[in-house]
Amino acid sequence: MKIGMIGLGRMGINMARRLLQGGHEVVAYNRTPRKTDELAGEGAEATYSLSELAEKLTPPRVAWMMLPAGPAVDDHLLRLKEILYPGDIVIDGGNTYYKDDIRRAESLAEKEIRFMDVGVSGGVWGLKIGYCMMIGGSEETYRYIEPALESLAPKEGYLYCGPTGAGHFVKMVHNGIEYGMMQAYGEGFQILEASPYAETLNYAEVAHLWNQGSVVRSWLLELAEAAFSKE
Repeated sequence: MKIGMIGLGRMGINMARRLLQGGHEVVAYNRTPRKTDELAGEGAEATYSLSELAEKLTPPRVAWMMLPAGPAVDDHLLRLKEILYPGDIVIDGGNTYYKDDIRRAESLAEKEIRFMDVGVSGGVWGLKIGYCMMIGGSEETYRYIEPALESLAPKEGYLYCGPTGAGHFVKMVHNGIEYGMMQAYGEGFQILEASPYAETLNYAEVAHLWNQGSVVRSWLLELAEAAFSKE
C-alpha cells in the first residue's frame, strides 16, 4: 500500500525503511529536508510540504505521523484537516495522551477523516527486529491498514486494542512498566555496588547471567549488559 510518513526522526525514518523493505510505497515528509532526501535515496518519494504529500497519495490517503506528543501533533492535524478528504486516514504513532486522541478524532470526523492511534515500541532496533504496536480506532480502518502493520511488526507483534485512545492507553501502561523495570534494575545494581562483594562482581556478567532462564530476564537487561560491557 502507499503510505505518507510524516516525521523522519530516529523512529519514523526506520519505520519508513521497514515499510519500503516490505514492498510498500512510502511518500516522505520531514520538517527539514535533509532526512527526506536521505530516504528518497533509498526508494521513498520525497515531498517538501504536507500539501505535496497529500497530492502524491492515492485515495483513501494514509498519513502516518511520527511526531513528538503535544503541539506539533495538533499543528500538523490542523493542516491535514484542511488538505485531506473524506475517507482518508491519519495515524498518530507517537506517545500521545489517549484523551487527546479522542479530541482529535472528533475534530477530524467533522470532515469524515478517519483517525487511528498506534502506540509503537521498539526504538532504533525496530528496523531489524520489528515494532510492537498497540492500535486504537475503528476496527474497519484497522483492517484496512493491517498490511502495513504486518510489515512493521515481528510475528504476533501488533494488536487491535479497541476504540479511539485504546492503543495509546495500552502503550502508556507499557511505558510505566518499562520505567518501573529500569528503576528496579538500577536500584538492584546500586545495592550490588554498595555491597562488600562489589570488587569481585562483574556487572555485565551478572546481567548476562540473569538473562539465562531467570524470572527477571528481559531485553532491558540485555541493554544493561551491553552498557556494562562498555564501562
